[in-house]
Amino acid sequence: MLQRGATRIAGVDEAGRGPLAGPVVAAAVSFPVEWISRGLPAELAGLNDSKQLRDAQRESFFERLTVGGDVQFAIARIDAETIDAINILQATHRAMDQALAQLRPQPEHVLVDGLRVKSLRFPQVALVKGDARSFTIAAASVLAKVTRDRLMHEYDRRFPAYGFGRHKGYGTAQHLAALAEHGPCPIHRRSFAPLKPAQPELF
Repeated sequence: MLQRGATRIAGVDEAGRGPLAGPVVAAAVSFPVEWISRGLPAELAGLNDSKQLRDAQRESFFERLTVGGDVQFAIARIDAETIDAINILQATHRAMDQALAQLRPQPEHVLVDGLRVKSLRFPQVALVKGDARSFTIAAASVLAKVTRDRLMHEYDRRFPAYGFGRHKGYGTAQHLAALAEHGPCPIHRRSFAPLKPAQPELF
């Protein structure tokens, strides 16, 4: 892409497709072109897919990426109600589009983790395991993950019966037990099993 003259390259990634509760969050990140050609600054050494990092590492990278002023970034989220209305795949793609649309200046090219996203409004390259192959995707994965985890801690304070601060909305045994005891709360995704009403097998 640099060889083709593109200098504004953004990576985009999401967090929270699988949980039973809470939003899906997407982040878009664009690095200074000098970083792409010369390498990352020393304080970003070890930047990787957020799932491969400890909480403290993610928080440290989040602060460096968002405070320095040299990294362009944007974050978007889609709530559970919208996820139920349009499905999680469409909600994820909408969050990605919204994050990319907020970048200033707009990217000339986008790197996407996984499969191609047809609805993106920018030229794109899809990279399998892109969060481990692209620093901008890795950075986006960190911003999305940390943002969503912080949101789930806020929800944990609002709805303490469910343990959102521990499992972040995923379907752990503790979470399923809380659902069985208390029923769903406003941030649960009603279209997800086991929240989705069972359909009768016979008519």
